[in-house]
Amino acid sequence: MSVHASASVLSGRDLSIRFVILLAASLLLGIASFYLWGLSMQQTVSVAVFFLVILSTLFFWDFRLAIAFLGLPVLIMTKSLELDCFREHCSLEVILFLIGMMVVVGGLRDLGFFTWIIQSIFKIKGMTGNRFILITAGTSALTASAVDEVTSILFMAAMIFQVSDALKVRPVPFLIICVMATNVGSAGTMLGNPVGILIGSKAGLTFEDFMVWSFPIMLLALAATIGFVMVWYRQEIHRLDLRLKERQRHDFPLGPTVRVPFKSGLILIVGTIGGVALHHRVELLLDLETNTFLYMMPLISAGIVMIWRRQRARYYIEHDVEWWTLTFFLMLFGVASTLQYTEVTVKIATSFSAVFAGQDDLLVPVVMLLSAFGSAFIDNVIFVAAFIPVVQELVGDAVGVHPLWWALLFGACFGGNITMIGSTANIVALGMLEKRYRTRIVFMEWFRVGLLAGLLACLVAWLALVVLTNGSA
Repeated sequence: MSVHASASVLSGRDLSIRFVILLAASLLLGIASFYLWGLSMQQTVSVAVFFLVILSTLFFWDFRLAIAFLGLPVLIMTKSLELDCFREHCSLEVILFLIGMMVVVGGLRDLGFFTWIIQSIFKIKGMTGNRFILITAGTSALTASAVDEVTSILFMAAMIFQVSDALKVRPVPFLIICVMATNVGSAGTMLGNPVGILIGSKAGLTFEDFMVWSFPIMLLALAATIGFVMVWYRQEIHRLDLRLKERQRHDFPLGPTVRVPFKSGLILIVGTIGGVALHHRVELLLDLETNTFLYMMPLISAGIVMIWRRQRARYYIEHDVEWWTLTFFLMLFGVASTLQYTEVTVKIATSFSAVFAGQDDLLVPVVMLLSAFGSAFIDNVIFVAAFIPVVQELVGDAVGVHPLWWALLFGACFGGNITMIGSTANIVALGMLEKRYRTRIVFMEWFRVGLLAGLLACLVAWLALVVLTNGSA
C-alpha cells in the first residue's frame, strides 16, 4: 500500500524515471520470453504489454487504468489483438452484473439492512469473546457469499471498530479475523468475489454448481480458518472476553440502537439472491442461454431499487457504482485476451501438460497454489483473468464441472489472506483502520498469520475436492 500511495506524491522527474524503469522491465520480460520460449513477435508484444499492465497495478496503482488505455492501442496496432477479440473477451456481462449488485448494495445500505445485522449481534444474551468472534467471523463470510467481499468488510469493520472503542481493546486482531473470514466466504457463491463471476462465466458454471461444490468446501475451509485464528489470537480474545463480562456486569450496551426499515432490505436481498439461485431453472423454462438470467437478475433488482427510491437513483449510479474499478476490469479482461489470441496460453498449457503428463491429480494442487501465491502479490482478478485461458486449454473439451476451475477459484480467494494486498477487502479494511486510528499493520504481522491461514484453507479445499471428485466419478 505504501508503494501505491507514494506514486501520487512523487516529483515529475522521479515519476518519469519510475515509468522508464517500468517500461524497461516489461520489455525485458517480453524479450526474455522471446528467447526462452521461442515466441513470435506478436506473442512477445502481448507478453510485454500484459506484464506492463500487471506491474503498473503493483507500482503505479493510481495510473493502472491509464496504462491499460495505452497498452490496448499498442496491441491493436501491432496486430497482437483484434477489436472483435477484445469485444468477445472483455466480459461485459460480468461488468453489468457488478453494476447491478453495486446499486442493490446501495439500496440495502439505505434501508438499514446491515445496521440491522450489527444490532442483532449486539442483542445476543450471554455474549463471550469466543462467541463474538464466531458470530462476527461467520457473519463476515456469509455476508460476503450473499453480497460481496467489499460490502461485507465495510460493515463488519465498522462494527469491530465500534465494539473495540466501547471495550477499549486493540481492533487489529479482530479486524484481521473478519477480513480472513470474508476472503474465505467470498468463494462460497458466484456473488462473493468478482473472480467467481469471471470463472463462472468462462467455465459455464451455474449458481447451483457453486452451491453444490463451492459452498460446502468453503464452509469446511471457513471452520478451519476460524479455528486457527482463534488459537493464534487466543490472548486477545481472552482480553476481549474479560472486557465483555465487565461491560455486562454494569449493563452497558455495546452500541446505540437505531430504528431502521430493515424488513424492506430483507425483502430486497432475499429476492435478489433467490432470483440468482434459481437462474438455471428460469433459463431452462424460458429457453435462455446459460447464465443469461444470472447476469440480468441484479439489473432487474437495481431497476426496482431505482424506481422505488427514485430520489436516490442518480446517487446510486454516480457514487455506489465503482466506475473506475469497473472500467479497469473491462480493459484488463480485454488486454488479457491477447495471450489467448496470440496462443501464448496454449504454450503455457502445453508446458503444464508436458510436466504433469499422466498426473492429472497433481494439476489441482499446483493450480491452487499458483493462484494462491499469484493472488497474494497480484490482484486476484488480474491473476484469474490471465490464468483462465490456461485452465481452458488444460480442461480442453471436458463437459460439465471440472476440479481445475474450483482449484483456481479457491486459490485466488484463499490466497487473498496471505498478504495485506492480497484482496480488495484487505485494502479496504486497512484503509478504514488507518483513517480511523492513524495506525498501520506491518507486513510481517499480517504475513505470519495470513500465510498459515491461507495454506490451511487451500489444504482443506484440496482434500475436499479429492473426495468430491472421486465420489462423483
